[in-house]
Amino acid sequence: MWLVFALGSAVFAALTSILAKVGIDGVNSNLATAIRTVVVLAMAWGMVFLTNSQGGIGAISRKSWLFLILSGLATGASWLCYYRALQIGEASKVVPVDKLSVVITLVLAFVFLHEKFTVKSLIGCLLIAAGTLLMVL
Repeated sequence: MWLVFALGSAVFAALTSILAKVGIDGVNSNLATAIRTVVVLAMAWGMVFLTNSQGGIGAISRKSWLFLILSGLATGASWLCYYRALQIGEASKVVPVDKLSVVITLVLAFVFLHEKFTVKSLIGCLLIAAGTLLMVL
C-alpha cells in the first residue's frame, strides 16, 4: 500500500511543479510560497478533522514535537528555495535538481537512521545523480 501512496506523491509533486510554474508568473516567490502553505495547512487540518485524529495531539511526545517542528522548518526552507528556483529557472531543470533530495535522503538515512546502503541503492544514487546532470547541463 505504501507504493500506491508514494506514486500518488510523485504524481501530485509533478502537478505541483507545473501548476506552480504557471501560477508564479508575476508573483513574488515568497508570497507564492505563503499562499501555497495556507492551502496545504487548510487541507492538512481538514484531513485531521475529517478522520477525527485531533484527539492525538496530547499524546505527542516532546521529542516528536521537536522533530516535527524541525521537519516543518526544513519543509518551509525547501519550499522557499524551490519556488524561487522555479520562478527564475526552467521547470525541466529545477525539478531534476530538486529530486537530488532522493540521493541526499538515502545518504542521511544511512548516516542517521542506520538504514542499509546496498550495492543496488548505491547504483540507484549514482544513476539519479548522473540523470540529473544530463538533464541540467
